Amino acid sequence: MIDISPRAQQHFLRLLDQQGIEGLGIRLRVTEPGTPAANCELEFCEPADLAGGEWTIECAGFEFHVDGDSASWLDQASIDFEPNATGGQLNIRAPKIKGHVPGVAAGVIERVRYVIDAEINPRLASHGGRVTLLEVDADGAVVLQFGGGCHGCGMVDVTLKQGVEKTLREQVPEVTAVRDATDHSGGEKPYYSRHEGKSAMA
Repeated sequence: MIDISPRAQQHFLRLLDQQGIEGLGIRLRVTEPGTPAANCELEFCEPADLAGGEWTIECAGFEFHVDGDSASWLDQASIDFEPNATGGQLNIRAPKIKGHVPGVAAGVIERVRYVIDAEINPRLASHGGRVTLLEVDADGAVVLQFGGGCHGCGMVDVTLKQGVEKTLREQVPEVTAVRDATDHSGGEKPYYSRHEGKSAMA
C-alpha cells in the first residue's frame, strides 16, 4: 500500500529514539481527502492511542500506522527522506488523496457536490459553517441546507448570492440558481447574529 524507503525509516527511527518512549510509533492520516485541500499528517502515537482500525506496517525498529479511514486514499503512496546540508527533507507522495475532478461528462449533481466539497465548504469552515446539497431540480436550481455558523447567520444571504451561487454558476454552467432551504430561525450558534460583518465567502 505505502512504500516507506529505508532512508525514511531510518529518519523516523531517529525521531522515535529521541522521544525515549517504549513502543512509540508513527501514525499517518489524510485530512480532507478527495478535495484539493487534502493533506497528509504524521504524528507520534503510543499503543494506547490506537483506535484499532489502523493498518500497521512493520518497519525497521518501529511500527508505522495508517489511519483506517485514510488507507484507501494512500494507495500507491510513497515516503522518502532526502538528506541535505540543513538536515533533510521528508517527502510524501500520495497521488490519490485529492480524488479526481469530475470531467464535463460527469453529471451535474456530481460536479456540484465536488465544488461544494472542494471549494465552498473549506471557505465556509473559516466561520464554522457548511452547506449540504439537498437537490438539483430539473431547471438547474441547486437547493442547499446551511449548517454550523451559517445557520441563522445575519450574512447568509450575502454568502449565498455573492459567494456560493457565484462560485457554483462559474464552475458548473448548468446551474441556473441557488436556493437556501434552511429555517434560519433555529440557528444556535450563528457567526453573525445580525446583518453585520462580511460573508465567509468574501
